[in-house]
Amino acid sequence: MLSLILIGAIIFSIAIFIYSLVSHRIEGSIITAPMIFVGIGLLVSPDGLDFISLGVNNQLVLVFAEIALVLILFSDAARIDFTTLKGNRNLPARLLGIGLPLTIFAGAVTAILFFTDLALAEAALIGAILAPTDAGLGQVIVNSPKVPARIRQALNVESGLNDGGAIPFFAFFLVLADAEKENLPASQWVLFAAEQIGLGILVGLIVGLLGGYLVNKAIDKGLMQGRFSWIGFLALAIISFIAADAVGGSGFIAAFVGGLATSVTGRHVGESVIEFTATGGEIFSLAVFFIFGILAASLLSGLTIEILIYAVLSLTLIRMLPVAISLVKTRLRPESVLFIGWFGPRGLASIVLLLITLNDAPGIPGLQTIAMVVSTTILISVFAHGLSANPLINWYAGKIAALPGDAPELKDVVESPTRVMTKVKK
Repeated sequence: MLSLILIGAIIFSIAIFIYSLVSHRIEGSIITAPMIFVGIGLLVSPDGLDFISLGVNNQLVLVFAEIALVLILFSDAARIDFTTLKGNRNLPARLLGIGLPLTIFAGAVTAILFFTDLALAEAALIGAILAPTDAGLGQVIVNSPKVPARIRQALNVESGLNDGGAIPFFAFFLVLADAEKENLPASQWVLFAAEQIGLGILVGLIVGLLGGYLVNKAIDKGLMQGRFSWIGFLALAIISFIAADAVGGSGFIAAFVGGLATSVTGRHVGESVIEFTATGGEIFSLAVFFIFGILAASLLSGLTIEILIYAVLSLTLIRMLPVAISLVKTRLRPESVLFIGWFGPRGLASIVLLLITLNDAPGIPGLQTIAMVVSTTILISVFAHGLSANPLINWYAGKIAALPGDAPELKDVVESPTRVMTKVKK
């Protein structure tokens, strides 16, 4: 008899093959790959055709999801050109430096108001888990020539870096929530949180700088070329994660910082990482959405109107208001601010952070509420952002066409590569 894992792998592989056959026709339509794979997961779940049953505490599922996030964190950080973050009126810097912390704060405050049974750390955990946006879900936006380069660049860089920026907040709040459950003294959990963040940064710097230097030298001397150049870079992501975890640091922080550091010493990193994320990284991401679809029904048991309203607010006001505040004095038109604010889809990072919370802190009192809130928000986001992408691109393109040539939206920028180099028709 086939194991459930093998059945899942067979179904996913068939789905990937069939999707590949029609992928060019689907790209640029209102249907996105995450929508399809979440839908397939829902279809084969116990609440659908009952082909596969997976538990949220399945260790293999967690390891797979963690590897997916590690590779995405590392590659997203490595592909960003940091000259794009310079300047007082720079949009990505404002979205990351002002918008991200405000989004976490707004998400936490709203969670406290909606769910009075949650502890402060648990509410903050919801804010941190739902703060990262998913570059994969927004590919049609950042690859569309109808959207001005400066706006595409803002969304591309923000989604590439805000998952890594949210990880330290997540690590801190997870430790705090678990410490409250165990009644640990403040000195103990503060020290543990500091070790997680500090050692994660340190290991990431060492692995990224040294590894990037060695790969760069090997390529220059002709010792490494072709597929092993990008395999070597991505191996550094796994090394960062494992090494940090071994010494008591956060592997996710290490992977993100490692990607940043690698770009400093590895001149060939951009081309190599993009090649990987256009193939292997996409497969990992879609597999996580497939797994999420299988788990979604069980995570959403006990859904309430309060949770549904919070999910809608998370995708609108909790995201849009911080974005609007961060973009004050940039002279962008209101429709541009609204466009940027809406396209903050929740996806891969939020799914993995939820799985980590369910596995690493199973005893915290508000865990069921956290799971339902996050799952509902992700599920709505996958379909709402996918279905609205092309219609809103066309709406926004019409608004941009009426702007004068010196409008802030039309300012020239240096564009960083996108996660998936999908060509979108004009």
